[in-house]
Amino acid sequence: VQLQASGGGLVQPGGSLRLSCAAAVGTFSRQTIAWFRQAPGKDREFVAATRRSGGSTHYADSVKGRFTISRDNAKNTVYLLMNSLRPEDTAVYYCAADPSIILSSLRECRHYEYWGQGTEVTVSS
Repeated sequence: VQLQASGGGLVQPGGSLRLSCAAAVGTFSRQTIAWFRQAPGKDREFVAATRRSGGSTHYADSVKGRFTISRDNAKNTVYLLMNSLRPEDTAVYYCAADPSIILSSLRECRHYEYWGQGTEVTVSS
């Protein structure tokens, strides 16, 4: 499985960005896809996840109500729409995939088998 994250950039506080994670995998609809982020000097943290096609979505409390994760199985792509961005959202964002992760583990990066390269998001005036 190959994952390609894109869409990062520099945005002012209060602005929006949409990240994309394109997956080269034949079983995309069966993958749980998640976004994690890592700020300088900090651990990688869970942001959002979408479970296998038709499944649920999950968010970190820090982004709930501001970020929306969605998937387009026809395009093998997951999106992360980020609104009302704050300076504390500044980080490198990574997408991850796993076909068999269980609900209780999906917020832990160590359980994901496949990772894409990061895309950098900077929120600054």
